[in-house]
Amino acid sequence: QLQASGGGLVQAGGSLRLSCAASGRHVSTYGMGWFRRAPGAEREFLASITWRFTTTYADPVKGRFTISRDNAKNTVYLEMNDLKVEDTGVYYCAAGPGIVTLSTARYWGQETLVTVSS
Repeated sequence: QLQASGGGLVQAGGSLRLSCAASGRHVSTYGMGWFRRAPGAEREFLASITWRFTTTYADPVKGRFTISRDNAKNTVYLEMNDLKVEDTGVYYCAAGPGIVTLSTARYWGQETLVTVSS
């Protein structure tokens, strides 16, 4: 089970940190990823981190977002800086093998809403 939190309303240029708490067996051996569905758009990949801490980012968030994980707490984070209005959307975390993408995600968490105002 995955539970995302940390969304909210923030002004453009601001920061937010999302958290995704995972429960279940062997959680620390799974890759974790963050995804977003902007208004009127399809769900898109943002970032992923493997159980060995290898990270991958989508181009729109490179240099602004940082994914990390704390295996002792079974939690993955998404630190979002320099937020833009176009970052507005519903954010999801997911778990799966290796680098977690839209096609490899096995388990999806509940959404958390991020709204960036101009």
